[in-house]
Amino acid sequence: MSDVADLEKFVKRYKELKTEIAKVIVGQEQIIDQILVSIFSGGHSLLIGVPGLAKTLMVNTIAKALGLDFKRIQFTPDLMPSDILGSEILDEDRHFKFVKGPIFANIILADEINRTPPKTQAALLEAMQERAVTVAGHHYKLSLPYFVLATQNPIEQEGTYPLPEAQLDRFMFAIYLGYPAFDEEVEVVKATTADVENKVAPLFTAQEIIDFQHLIRRIPVADNVIEYAVTMVAKTRPDNSTATDLVKTYIDWGAGPRASQNLVLAAKTHAAINGKFSPDIENVQAVAYSVLRHRIIKNYKAEAEGISENQIIKDLF
Repeated sequence: MSDVADLEKFVKRYKELKTEIAKVIVGQEQIIDQILVSIFSGGHSLLIGVPGLAKTLMVNTIAKALGLDFKRIQFTPDLMPSDILGSEILDEDRHFKFVKGPIFANIILADEINRTPPKTQAALLEAMQERAVTVAGHHYKLSLPYFVLATQNPIEQEGTYPLPEAQLDRFMFAIYLGYPAFDEEVEVVKATTADVENKVAPLFTAQEIIDFQHLIRRIPVADNVIEYAVTMVAKTRPDNSTATDLVKTYIDWGAGPRASQNLVLAAKTHAAINGKFSPDIENVQAVAYSVLRHRIIKNYKAEAEGISENQIIKDLF
């Protein structure tokens, strides 16, 4: 099959996937699109929202519809790296045996990732970047496809450990979840207080998802679109000659080269799900907020004057 035919098949399968997810998740179209764009781009996502917005249910539903193995890790202040990665134990024959931790799944939901100390947060880093973990000198490959979807509570709380910039940069997207609209909340209450359970059917195989990821990487991109993405990222750096006035005034430091890579890759997927055979500047702008908002570090002046990341990113367009 040609790539054009494969892309048409991808659009059809994507629509089926959205319909299946909608059996359980009411509304939240944009959020689901962003999570799926990051998955088909091969990236990880950070979901930021107050408690009770069905973040866990959303990730669980998406994992089921994709036909992938799903594990949830509840991050707490006393969680140790071995609780995530696994550990070696002595078996009955007095041989060391490795018992795999919950990180060995296709989709990991790292719930409230900012409630655990940096040592445990760092245990995820190798898995996210290398798709492998090292325990007691042994190297273990993780099964593909592999995604970490982490949730973070935006409310300032006692006992939270902000994610370091190096770890934030590993997430392709930072996705903000807001409260549902009135009509959607009415639907949610109706659906969740009745004695009916909607089941989600697995629609994909792991290999099919990997094939679609390769297909998206093969999508051609015009040089001017790549240059636009790289220019946009360069403008977020206060010491760059192209930096905007907002960036120079309110940003301590901007996004690195990984942001440019993620912008182009996510733009390819965004174009593909909308039936386009090559991304344009519009697609780059559509994914820019999610790719850049966690990679630009605001200074105290921005905090004091209530300047948001979104305002600064919009100014880059």
